[in-house]
Amino acid sequence: MLRLTSDHFPVFVPFGVIGFYRYLWYLIRLAAAFTYRPVPLPENPTYLAEEDVTIIVPTIDAGEEFKEAAHSWLIGKPKEILIITEEKMLGPLQELANAVDPERIRVLTVPYANKRLQMSHGIKNVTTDIIVFADDDAIWPPTLLPYVLACFEDQKVGGVGTSQRVQPCGDGMTVWEVLAAFRLSIRNIEISASTHIDGGLPCLSGRTAAYRTVILKDPEFLHGFTHDFWLGKYQLNSGDDKFLTRWMVSHGWSTYVQVCKEAELLSTMKPNWRFLKQVLRWTRNTWRSDMRSLFMERHVWTSHPYVAYTMVDKLINPFTLLVGPCLVSYIIYKSTIPIEKGGYHLPWWNVVISYFVWLLATRTAKLLPHLWYRPQDIIHIPAFILFGYYFAIMKVYALLTLHETGWGTRAGIGDPTAATAALDKGGASDEKLEPAQTAPRYPVNTGYQQPALEMQEGYAR
Repeated sequence: MLRLTSDHFPVFVPFGVIGFYRYLWYLIRLAAAFTYRPVPLPENPTYLAEEDVTIIVPTIDAGEEFKEAAHSWLIGKPKEILIITEEKMLGPLQELANAVDPERIRVLTVPYANKRLQMSHGIKNVTTDIIVFADDDAIWPPTLLPYVLACFEDQKVGGVGTSQRVQPCGDGMTVWEVLAAFRLSIRNIEISASTHIDGGLPCLSGRTAAYRTVILKDPEFLHGFTHDFWLGKYQLNSGDDKFLTRWMVSHGWSTYVQVCKEAELLSTMKPNWRFLKQVLRWTRNTWRSDMRSLFMERHVWTSHPYVAYTMVDKLINPFTLLVGPCLVSYIIYKSTIPIEKGGYHLPWWNVVISYFVWLLATRTAKLLPHLWYRPQDIIHIPAFILFGYYFAIMKVYALLTLHETGWGTRAGIGDPTAATAALDKGGASDEKLEPAQTAPRYPVNTGYQQPALEMQEGYAR
């Protein structure tokens, strides 16, 4: 490929510089990830799961996989687990809860299926210092809760996340699950690097994340969380974890992610093409949240400049990625033209082979941390390359359809506006709300206004 520079030197040097720049930053990220260290367990912990942790699980269609997940949560000995569902699912979920542990699992209901309102209703029923949100299929190692609580020894930390791996739905992984596993492996590197470099991260993943209850009891938070609109017009249901992460940054709280085996959860992914619908929903949430962080709220620029850089990089990445095939297509075209008429020296097949060898080498290098543990997945690297270009096109499509706020992969989740309207009219489920927590165990002055001592009752879904 170097011979091509003799044909049109000014064209290829800029693209070489861009490639060098991107892979230099990848090496920096990799070095930061390997230098990162999780927070160790304290000798005398301030927080104990059996006294200070409530797990909130918003769901509408939990199945048998919930039992395995719930058993893994209970090993950590939380004080209570709150399952928040819609009214018509009360019976089936109550049966699941009774089959696991009727003493420590409560099932609460709201009239409408809406994740944010379900989470809000759960928050209002919590009396412990720490809230842990979990997906209904998130399987924890026995040590996850102690390692998550260890981060809260720093009283400036308001939210804590974990690393993740894919749990196959069947005996082996489908190609879709392998693609998801590739993405999670890259994500684990990215979040450990950003946490190590400047203490921030783009998102505390909603699959499992812990927060100080006093932050979430704030009436301002609860209202903003359940009345979140894109462009002031389209109400958001998903993207709750992005909202929570931005709230931590804008209100002066630190975050941390425990990237270690002791705090690495297992989560199922769609084992078929519906995985693409999940990715589309996540991509829209990322566009909306990152643009808010960078251009509307702007706290991230001063709090976590490296995270701001990664957000900008993700904004331009789909366009720079698509430039590659366009350039190669142009070179192939020029290679079919005789040299005396302005064509290039190399034959077109040489260009194609060189390009695919380059793609295989660079993508394999990016996935080496994953392949170290699962070398059998190397056969799926061509699928990962194709998915990368599909994902770039999807990101452009997602940018053009940010007004679409539907869930996409779960039936029964309707228009969030109707659910919020019911909430604003003062509707409530028939469960008795517990008294609100009044303050954290060790209040700190972070510029955050402590919430009122009494909270209004009501459901939130």
